[in-house]
Amino acid sequence: MRLLRDEVEEFKSAVSTQNGDWIVKGFIDIARNVYTISIDTKVISKVIEILLFPRLSSFAERNSLSIRLPEHQNFYPDISFVDSSGCYFALDIKSTYRIDDRYVNGMTLGTFTGYFRDRKSTKNITRPYNSYKGHFVLGVIYTKIDKLYEQRIYSLNELEYIKSVIGNFSFFIHEKYRIASDRPGSGNTRNIGSVTEVDKLVNGSGPFAALGEEVFDDYWTYYLTRDMARAAELTNPPYTDLPSYLEYKKLKK
Repeated sequence: MRLLRDEVEEFKSAVSTQNGDWIVKGFIDIARNVYTISIDTKVISKVIEILLFPRLSSFAERNSLSIRLPEHQNFYPDISFVDSSGCYFALDIKSTYRIDDRYVNGMTLGTFTGYFRDRKSTKNITRPYNSYKGHFVLGVIYTKIDKLYEQRIYSLNELEYIKSVIGNFSFFIHEKYRIASDRPGSGNTRNIGSVTEVDKLVNGSGPFAALGEEVFDDYWTYYLTRDMARAAELTNPPYTDLPSYLEYKKLKK
């Protein structure tokens, strides 16, 4: 993925204008009416993914890689690259918005149960987790602009007057463990959360970066939420963050 990292900054032109605005203004119907796009993060994330796919396809072709896409929605990963030796590399496309100059809302980096723990499983994953040579995240950070009046309908002739709902894009690509946090993602889902500091995302310097992927795998393989601990008839999870994990591992030796 070094080659992809070398050209990731060029992806800006796939999603933004020269002044940094999103190229997407809305959705067009057959009557040539333009409906302004929602600020909904799930909608934005999917559209960004669609815009980036041709660039990723071109990258694969230029570097003698083939692409395998998931057969079902919500399968991991978004894209599987296959090199000439038959080695697979997982790439997930993730996006998030800035809260301020230093922090973003965060990303979820996939489940820490299911195929992550049973690494020979083919449930909700294109191929077994342990058959990939590496697990990477192509990250997109953007800034929300003005929230638009979503019921307004424009004509194609008015396209230049439609404001972009997001802009100021930053891209990065890192191995998943390098941007992972030691806490689950938002909500009650059993997903790995990302770090939320912009510089740590861009530089790939999350808390597991210095510890290595083996520690990351061990931490999240045995991580228990409080509900999971109760189901296992434990009073409390054995650890809840990286400091308590390191203490727990020291006690186990």
